[in-house]
Amino acid sequence: MDVMIQGGSPLTGELHVPPDKSISHRAVILGALAQGRSIIRNFLRSEDTLATVRCLRGLGITVEDKGKVLEVHGNGLRGLREPSNVLDCGNSGTTMRLLAGMVASYSFLTILTGDDSLRNRPMGRVIKPLMLMGTSIEGRKNGVYAPLVIKGGQLRPISYRLPVASAQVKSAILLAALGIEGETEIRELAPSRDHTERMLKAMGARLQVKDKVIHLTGGHELLPQEYTIPGDISSAAFWLVAACLVPGSELILRDVGINPSRTGVIKVLRQMGASIQTINERLLGGEAVADLIVRSAPLKGVDIGGEIIPTLIDEIPILAVAMANAKGESVVRDAQELRVKETDRIKAICDNLRALGAEIEEMSDGFWVRGSAKFNGAEVNSFGDHRLAMAMGIAGLLTQDPIRLTRAEAVNISYPGFWYDLNRFTSVEINKI
Repeated sequence: MDVMIQGGSPLTGELHVPPDKSISHRAVILGALAQGRSIIRNFLRSEDTLATVRCLRGLGITVEDKGKVLEVHGNGLRGLREPSNVLDCGNSGTTMRLLAGMVASYSFLTILTGDDSLRNRPMGRVIKPLMLMGTSIEGRKNGVYAPLVIKGGQLRPISYRLPVASAQVKSAILLAALGIEGETEIRELAPSRDHTERMLKAMGARLQVKDKVIHLTGGHELLPQEYTIPGDISSAAFWLVAACLVPGSELILRDVGINPSRTGVIKVLRQMGASIQTINERLLGGEAVADLIVRSAPLKGVDIGGEIIPTLIDEIPILAVAMANAKGESVVRDAQELRVKETDRIKAICDNLRALGAEIEEMSDGFWVRGSAKFNGAEVNSFGDHRLAMAMGIAGLLTQDPIRLTRAEAVNISYPGFWYDLNRFTSVEINKI
């Protein structure tokens, strides 16, 4: 599907962004491992999260979609059954990595696959610790690419130092460790999103976190929960940048999750000069949420790297759009993880922004960009990556010449209503090919 985008009026009014994708995945997975019925309100129904639901059903879990709520009937830590077919994770790396940990302690056979993109994303970082725990995993290309053939069994606790900050790898180890007698230790290089730890604590898991070290003592059943999923800050980021850059804009984004491990994008935008106000802060289902008020403001360049990168790794595509329109130079470093996302995001960001007229140079672990770009009308490509698709959608607000985006349907992975929401502020012509 192609989309034509042409800039329109200032962005004013209120917006509810979609429910948090990371928390939605974890709520349904942990609900499946609990002993009893969990209720999930405001569950994100996107291609990625629905892939997780389908896979859990394949593992014998009853998940009922009742419209306003999702009900998950958990069978406890030993309640999964051997799937009768291959489990298709679609485009969702979260689904594949977390389910690999979930089934690691089961002696039955599980085969996880996905679409072309997912089958070409390396899984070695999650495979290595699970095999150290005693799981047998085989895959393509020396065992690190899907389809993954997993046969678990009697696992042992490990002490493991994560080679990179990765919430997905960390969560996979924790899911595998839930059924192990003894203490598993995970040491992080830098903090990554901590939704799994928060949710496990609320469910009664014996888990402690101190100084980037996580200790989990397994063998204790989890209590079912009622969750209300907050708005996804990764989806909110597109509107934060849009309102910053389009003159005369003022947007209120309601009920956005502001977990400290996810708010790097707000910190960086404020460092660039953004006017972002946080109001009505409160707890929702154990997660901090707030309403965000963002007004247009001139932005300046910024140099980012190090420990802040894991807190905004998914927001770098839209931050690149902000940097290209800021005054001065910007640099993104230590973001080599972007090379192995849905596409090579570093290359894709640079190719697309260069097509729009930005001066940008690719580096091995990030990019350099000279700001104050005047975007041209051009053809750009999402490369099947939802975050690139939405970033280019926002870029279309910044030129009077139309932008043509190919493979625009990629937004369905995390934000199925994105083009509808964007059409409130600009002219969007959708051509299904």
